[in-house]
Amino acid sequence: MVAQVWLDREDASDLCGCTAIIRLVRGVRHKPAVTRLEAWREDFVAPGSMRDPRWREGYAQLAENGLHFELQAPWWHLAEAAELARDFPDVTIVVNHTALPADRSQEGLAGWRENLALLAREPNVALKISGICIPGEAWPVESNRVVVNDAISIVDVSRCAFASNYPVDGVVNGMSEIFDGFKTIVSDRSLTDRLALFHDNARRIYRLT
Repeated sequence: MVAQVWLDREDASDLCGCTAIIRLVRGVRHKPAVTRLEAWREDFVAPGSMRDPRWREGYAQLAENGLHFELQAPWWHLAEAAELARDFPDVTIVVNHTALPADRSQEGLAGWRENLALLAREPNVALKISGICIPGEAWPVESNRVVVNDAISIVDVSRCAFASNYPVDGVVNGMSEIFDGFKTIVSDRSLTDRLALFHDNARRIYRLT
C-alpha cells in the first residue's frame, strides 16, 4: 500500500511515523505543486513544490521511517525530482505513470525522453510504466510501443515495473487489455526481462515477501 501524506503539513513527521507503523504500507504519495509547461521556468519554486523548504522537511522524514516516495508530476518537473533524489539518496523515488508522456507529438516525446534521462541518472529512482492510455481509444499497442520501449531503455529494465492506473483507465480499457498490451510489446524480450518487468522489480521495490 501507498499512503497519502501531506509533506508540507506541520505534523508531517507524526504522519510519517504513524503511517510507517501500518505493516502493509511501503511508501507515501503527495503530488507536489506543479505548473503548466507554458508557465514553467528552470527556477520554479512554489509552496508545496519539490523545492519548497517546508515540503522538503516533511520529505526528510521518509528515510527515517523506512518509506519510499511515489512521485506524480509532469515530465518538465523531473529536473526538480533529480535534485530531490540527489539531496535525499536514502529515499527511493518511484515515478508514477511513466512520467506522464501525454503529449505524443515529436516535440513532446523528445522533452519527455530528455527529462526522464536526466532523472534516471540517479540510482535511487524507479519507474512504474502505467497511465499511458489515450482518451477515447482502446489501449493502443502501436502508439504505446515507443513509449514503453523508450522508458525501459532510458531507465533500464532493472528499475521499471508494469502497473495500471486502474480503475481510472477503466473508462476506456479493461485491466486485461492493458496488460495484454504490455505483454505484446515485450514479447520479444528474454524471460528474465519479462519477469523483472511484470514481477521481480515490483516485488523488490515494494519489499514483498
